[in-house]
Amino acid sequence: MTAKTYWLEHAWLDTHVEPGVAMDVKDGRITTVRTSTPTPPPGAEILRGLTLPGLANTHSHAFHRALRGTVQVGSGTFWTWREVMYATADRLTPDTYRDLARAVYAEMALAGVTAVGEFHYLHHAPGGTPYADPNAMGEALIEAAADAGVRVTLLDTAYLSSGFGQRPDHHQLRFSDGSAQAWAERCSVLKDQDHARIGAAIHSVRAVPAGQLATVARWAEERRAPLHVHLSEQTAENDACRAAHGCTPTELLAEHGVLGPRTTGVHNTHLTDEDIALIGGSGTGTCMCPTTERDLADGIGPAVALQKAGSPLSLGSDSHAVIDLLEEARAMELNERLRTRTRGHWTAAALLRAASADGHAALGWDGAGTLEPGALADFTTVALDSVRTAGPPPRLGAETTVFAASAADVSHTVVGGRHVVRDGVHALVPDVPKALADAVAALHG
Repeated sequence: MTAKTYWLEHAWLDTHVEPGVAMDVKDGRITTVRTSTPTPPPGAEILRGLTLPGLANTHSHAFHRALRGTVQVGSGTFWTWREVMYATADRLTPDTYRDLARAVYAEMALAGVTAVGEFHYLHHAPGGTPYADPNAMGEALIEAAADAGVRVTLLDTAYLSSGFGQRPDHHQLRFSDGSAQAWAERCSVLKDQDHARIGAAIHSVRAVPAGQLATVARWAEERRAPLHVHLSEQTAENDACRAAHGCTPTELLAEHGVLGPRTTGVHNTHLTDEDIALIGGSGTGTCMCPTTERDLADGIGPAVALQKAGSPLSLGSDSHAVIDLLEEARAMELNERLRTRTRGHWTAAALLRAASADGHAALGWDGAGTLEPGALADFTTVALDSVRTAGPPPRLGAETTVFAASAADVSHTVVGGRHVVRDGVHALVPDVPKALADAVAALHG
């Protein structure tokens, strides 16, 4: 790739906003970062506003985007929402999934996301029959990310039962490989690509029998791949786990070797003090998804206690009720303010780290999420002169971005040194709203 220079009007350099930064990029990586550069060098690409490391959306179910708006009528719980979600999943094919995911990942790029963790369990045709290519659905997601210009970690998910000791129901037959060993054999065929990493996931302790948890953990350990798991999202799951095994889901995962520094628990909402100590003490990460957790009325997780115990925090948009990592970061802090009636649990710097560097680490993208020599040239620029962000001095750009900006304020997104979003327009998917509308209409008829 030809060398290129970007001039950043303001840059977030992990601890502070630096005005006038020239950044050289070659072969998809940052080569030099030059501060005290008040004017753009000749030929430099000019990025007005505050440039941040690219954002990492650590937890995504791409097909849930088709539910936006349609599940806001009437009342219910997570479990009633799940039935609507299953009905949507039943209608997906590899082609329609690729089209939908391409549009969803393009929406993420417009929101400053440069890498996404796709928690992928929709493996087979309706009824559970494998496609001719058993990984057709996963390959569709990998292709969709390439088409949208973002990186993806495909977290291929083991999903084998509908509950403790229960066979998959008719919806879940699409998800199941029959056993963890069959899951491992299928997903071992998937290979990393320049823009894609292959990781693993345990859907939940209710969806993978206890005796097969270690098979999934061992697969990830042998490949040094990230391993994610939905953990204690619902109190009903905790109660069922205690009834079946006499312990909490966290304790069950610890007993079978699932916890550890390459593991991320998603949600981690309803935990005991002992659970928090196990998660933090093992270095297991926590991915909070505040906009989904509030949309589904799940509850507010103990993020502060988890981080203090040693669990790195990352963020995800999960069901895509909205796609806005800045809102996820803001919501984590504001949720905690509501819960405790005190302010200031995280600085803007800490929240940006959760949305960038720690999210990339949770997805296996080492060397991403920072603006420094050697890092991947993945970054995004937020306007500081919109109706939401105008007024505060640029030195408070991080605070303005986290606590006032939205995805609509993202003007540029660069992945691997390539402009994917320029001046708010996606370079590869020029009409993202139409792509979304067409893909969702294809599912809903």
